[in-house]
Amino acid sequence: MEIYKKLLKVQQAVKGLSKDKQSHNYGYVTGNKLLSFIKPLMDENGLILKQEVLSIDNQRQDYKTKYGEKSEILTKVMMRFTWIDTETGEKDENLFGANGQNDWEKGLGSALTYGERYFLLKYFHIATDEDDIDNPDRKTSAPIQAEAKTPIDFDRLKKRLEACTDLVQLQKVYTAFTPQEKKVTKDVKETMKALLNPSVE
Repeated sequence: MEIYKKLLKVQQAVKGLSKDKQSHNYGYVTGNKLLSFIKPLMDENGLILKQEVLSIDNQRQDYKTKYGEKSEILTKVMMRFTWIDTETGEKDENLFGANGQNDWEKGLGSALTYGERYFLLKYFHIATDEDDIDNPDRKTSAPIQAEAKTPIDFDRLKKRLEACTDLVQLQKVYTAFTPQEKKVTKDVKETMKALLNPSVE
């Protein structure tokens, strides 16, 4: 099936992600950073990820903190994530459960955000064990360091830029690159910018 070939391309492109946020001295990869890498690859391969909530269970949680008593909502959701190949119509359905606890009106949003982030991380086998914020054995970490330098596949990045058909797409693809990737492809981006808009000096 063509859909699995496309999903494999996404998996092969994302080698690993460094932590970009901290919470209670623990570092982890945020959904924003994850999507900034995954979504351009989805667009490039004509993939859509449909998300459906199959069930919601809300439970009130009352507990004490050093600042006093606090009440939150623990939301448990069962979701269906369906990959859709827009070219062939092929689908790949996956059930996934997630929990989220937050203030009264935010419990569901936390669960949905958590579910999307961890579904993508686990589906594409992006290492998270030491970064999982809910892993009791996770390691405390120092303040977030600069992006670790990793080998850059210049030809792949160049092809992604050269495949752009307008300035909006070019900006979208280039913005998703890491600072290191932007640095090595700046000349390619400027060349494409001039080609797509000859009036730009």
